[in-house]
Amino acid sequence: RITIPLKDGIITDDDVFEGCEKLKHVDLIEGALHETIAALHLEEWRKDMKEEINSIHQILPSADPGGEWDSYIQGYNAGDKAEAIRRWIRSLIRKITRFKEEHQGLLNEAATTLELVLPQDMVMNNVLPFLHLPPHSFE
Repeated sequence: RITIPLKDGIITDDDVFEGCEKLKHVDLIEGALHETIAALHLEEWRKDMKEEINSIHQILPSADPGGEWDSYIQGYNAGDKAEAIRRWIRSLIRKITRFKEEHQGLLNEAATTLELVLPQDMVMNNVLPFLHLPPHSFE
């Protein structure tokens, strides 16, 4: 089991987990991603993100750990675990970025509607601040 931040490019070498047969779980450092997921207003999005986070636990156990001599490449097989984790990280980043954009679109629609019945400064100062997502970037 390893714990890493959600950051694209954090795993650069294909052989970083070579021979790690027991690597079956990846946890994300608590913080930005979990705060953002909790702040998403649609339960469907929160559920989808939690499923995506947990998907690595189904992928890693069957990923090739490598570490065996490969006569074709005349070297040791690096395995597939590093690439599986990189794909998972990119998938998480794409998904949370999309949900943040959709969330902002819903906020803009709500603000426009509210401004029809409430003063704009009231909407901007007293309503929208409670609906914005944490200002984290996952790129």
